[in-house]
Amino acid sequence: MCNQDPEPQPPGLAPEGLERRNNRSMRRFSGPELAEALSSLSGWAVVEGKLHKEYKFADFIHAFGFMATAALAIEKMNHHPEWFNVYNRVTVDLTTHDAGGITSKDAELAKLLDGIAGKLQ
Repeated sequence: MCNQDPEPQPPGLAPEGLERRNNRSMRRFSGPELAEALSSLSGWAVVEGKLHKEYKFADFIHAFGFMATAALAIEKMNHHPEWFNVYNRVTVDLTTHDAGGITSKDAELAKLLDGIAGKLQ
């Protein structure tokens, strides 16, 4: 067996799930941090390691309007959700893949989505 250097990290990814972009540090929430974030997010839960919520709207137009409106703000954040639409429902899962879990970016996006949904429900 020969000595090999450790496998190089992809650009921008530091050890233990730290992401460094635009001089910002992004790290996965600890257990207490996640609990605190969840306490301020109505209707959100952790499902399979992701923030999860299902929104229900009056009809398809309102559900699609939510997604279209949110998409503009989401693009500005450069933090994209996993979401799925069936008729009047939009299911959302949030995680920061580069950090390997839920971060403050996910909590921030959850609050933004709740604000948009509140105007359309």
